[in-house]
Amino acid sequence: MSVLARYDINLRGVAYDTMLESYVLDSTATRHNMDALAEKYLDHKTIHFEDIAGKGAKQLTFDQIELEQAGPYAAEDADVTLQLHETLWPRLAADNKLATLLTEMEVPLLSVLSRIERNGVRIDTDLLKKQGHELAVRLHELEQQAYKIAGREFNMGSPKQIGQIFFEELELPVISKTPKGAPSTAESVLQELADMGHELPTVILEHRGLSKLKSTYVDTLPKMVDAETGRVHTSYHQAVAATGRLSSSDPNLQNIPVRTEEGRRIRKAFIPADDHIMVAADYSQIELRIMAHLSEDAGLLKAFSEGLDVHRATAAEVFGLDSVDQVTDDQRRSAKAVNFGLIYGMSAFGLARQLDIGRAEAQGYVDLYFDRYPGVKTFMDNTRTAAHDQGYVETLFGRRLYLPEINSRNGMRRQAAERTAINAPMQGTAADIIKRAMLAVDSWIEKQQPRLKMLMQVHDELVFEIHQDSLDSSIEQIRHHMESAASLS
Repeated sequence: MSVLARYDINLRGVAYDTMLESYVLDSTATRHNMDALAEKYLDHKTIHFEDIAGKGAKQLTFDQIELEQAGPYAAEDADVTLQLHETLWPRLAADNKLATLLTEMEVPLLSVLSRIERNGVRIDTDLLKKQGHELAVRLHELEQQAYKIAGREFNMGSPKQIGQIFFEELELPVISKTPKGAPSTAESVLQELADMGHELPTVILEHRGLSKLKSTYVDTLPKMVDAETGRVHTSYHQAVAATGRLSSSDPNLQNIPVRTEEGRRIRKAFIPADDHIMVAADYSQIELRIMAHLSEDAGLLKAFSEGLDVHRATAAEVFGLDSVDQVTDDQRRSAKAVNFGLIYGMSAFGLARQLDIGRAEAQGYVDLYFDRYPGVKTFMDNTRTAAHDQGYVETLFGRRLYLPEINSRNGMRRQAAERTAINAPMQGTAADIIKRAMLAVDSWIEKQQPRLKMLMQVHDELVFEIHQDSLDSSIEQIRHHMESAASLS
């Protein structure tokens, strides 16, 4: 579709896609590429591209392959695609919700994603070069600081050397061990040591974070600018994340950290075309709203319908205050951790770690929360039970997430599956809603605003490039289409 579009040939009437058929049928059963699907559903081993083109540096391109080899390879692709469709589609057609999800959401979204990828996004390479230079200076300072604390030079990227300095020379406490029995220097361990007030882990953590930003984005984005368009073009993947979320790669535009100053500076390097404005539209508290809708909890529904700050409202309920105005910032932070923690199936132990409080105190918060929002507790219990009984959970639009480990004998695996069971309907429904919004906005753009471009999707946010002449009217339309994407109580 994208290749043909470059030559002004617009592919119309795409009705099915075997990758998406497999993904909608069961997102966790297998990888969704043709080779894996042929093996799983047809018990057929396909000819792989490497079989005819070779591997590595000597790999041939398809136009260099002899017709005798290219023919069967290409023909098999067409044949296997049809066989897969004839195997998968009847299974989907037997379930109206799944069939609708495929034909009315996932397949139409193909064209939208193809357009977004081709639109690309402009990058201010000079700004990134400047930031890269400043980061290099900061990384050097952090290295010198680390050497000074350690009393000697060492390789900041070597877990072995870090372990030796931490646990043998500085005698820091061992938090956990690797499978081979050596003291671990994983990020969570460094974080715990840093929280205890140890200086070297704090310095190494900052170094790791900045180093990753520099290599992943600051140094790499300028090299990814397309010579023809002058823009960076990501790839969106529809059949990777089990819950229905889109993912993005080369470059991954969904993981740029927004909480740190350095992360925000990278975002500033994304710039609009001349005379255009960049507009980001995102949903407010979407997963909590979905929780309120699915659980039908009177307290949560009331907080949203009255337009309250839901974290303050929760804090007022949990801490027994008369009004939201009495809530302190710390109480709001705790309530926010409880709100989001419960959506992700977090235990009292996890909450205690996040808020840096005792486990009993954290359990007290959870008990109080469920006391104030009994509908949420009932919803979670029912979801767990349904997951154990049927082996899957569903989103509001009927997307299924199968949980192979939900009845596992291994307690940790079973609990992880239970946490997923609670989170998946929320995250999956949010993913479905933003997809519906993308379809609606794209249809409006095609008909009425061809100059406007949808540039990116970052989970519950859409990013646009809008000509300044039509800014206000466009924003109004975008808001209308995004708010009409679903109807929740």
